[in-house]
Amino acid sequence: MLRALIFDVDGTLAETEELHRCAFNEAFAACGLAWNWDQALYGKLLEVTGGKERIAHYIAAYRGQPVLDQAAIAALHADKTACYTRLVDSGDIELRPGIRALLQDARAAGQKLAIATTTSRPNVDALLRATLGTQPFDVIAAGDEVGAKKPSPDIYLLALARLGLDAAACIAFEDTLNGLRSAQAAGLACVVTTSVYGGDGPFPGATRVVPSLSGIDTAQLRAWHQE
Repeated sequence: MLRALIFDVDGTLAETEELHRCAFNEAFAACGLAWNWDQALYGKLLEVTGGKERIAHYIAAYRGQPVLDQAAIAALHADKTACYTRLVDSGDIELRPGIRALLQDARAAGQKLAIATTTSRPNVDALLRATLGTQPFDVIAAGDEVGAKKPSPDIYLLALARLGLDAAACIAFEDTLNGLRSAQAAGLACVVTTSVYGGDGPFPGATRVVPSLSGIDTAQLRAWHQE
């Protein structure tokens, strides 16, 4: 029986990655770093999950110097988060098609709602505030609450523990291969909604791969979940 829906955030609930890219570049400039992540480069960097991890990877793979220690990277990422939340609060972001209706349908059907994401909690809160004006989720597992980020299953396992449910009673929603692998490693069925930065696949083992969740309700999800 399907009892809960668990959502990734960036690229899944909303097409946020372009705002993240702009926020990284703003933070770099504010810190006096002559770094600029264009769309092509950012698409490659998204193969690394987690903002601090992404910065560290960029330094190692593309810069070499200056070398920032973990504390400096964390401070830079905190500045980026502040830039991102300001951009989101400006109102230039919407939920992806079908998300709002599915959340409402799931709540009416008595299903629990959860988030499992590698993005930081302030980013999640800013997005929900800007798009929904409320916080409808029963559980939010986010950011650095686990030791290993996607494709590790840790963030999904944390969400399941907080829900008090087995993976077999839930379905996940993702937009990337790393996200799909994370959900699958936690034992979850997973629907992939393709996104601007999420890649074209293939997405092996996904329950479904769809362009969006528009027109999909909990009755459809229950049918997919039972297959």
